[in-house]
Amino acid sequence: MTVAVETGLWQLDTTASTVAVQHRTMWGLVNVKGTFGTVRGQGEVRPDGSAVGVVTFDAASLDTRNAKRDEHLRSADFFDVERHPEITFAVRSAELRDGDAVQVVGQLTVRGISRSRSLTARLTEASAAGLTLETEFTVDREQFGISWNQLGMMRGQATISATLRFARAGA
Repeated sequence: MTVAVETGLWQLDTTASTVAVQHRTMWGLVNVKGTFGTVRGQGEVRPDGSAVGVVTFDAASLDTRNAKRDEHLRSADFFDVERHPEITFAVRSAELRDGDAVQVVGQLTVRGISRSRSLTARLTEASAAGLTLETEFTVDREQFGISWNQLGMMRGQATISATLRFARAGA
């Protein structure tokens, strides 16, 4: 089944969207999870069915439910929010493939360092009123200059998961 998505401009519904991160720490014994509280974005579905857009979240809005840890994550050891307040994913192309699979090619920017990124999202809902995409992918934080690793406590990749709900712009 192929779903048709209406062409035009779409705005991220910030109240119905979430971007979360999790990373194993303490030598793999603890799974730290957090959610970015401030996320915004927009996109355009072109007449050929492809899409472009950008999702931005405020690095300082990451909440792991531990104030001391959150303060450390905002520091220069991690996100360096004073110099790099935003994390962005600029979508260069998104194309609906088999059924509900969306192939996304874009550029992830963290701490002012940009890396090309391809991922697959799933279109979980599409109507004239809105569309919802879900994705999960891993990121090597060292590629973005986040190398703090006291006593080797943090190894491996961080997992990003997102549910992004878009509504017609101006609707």
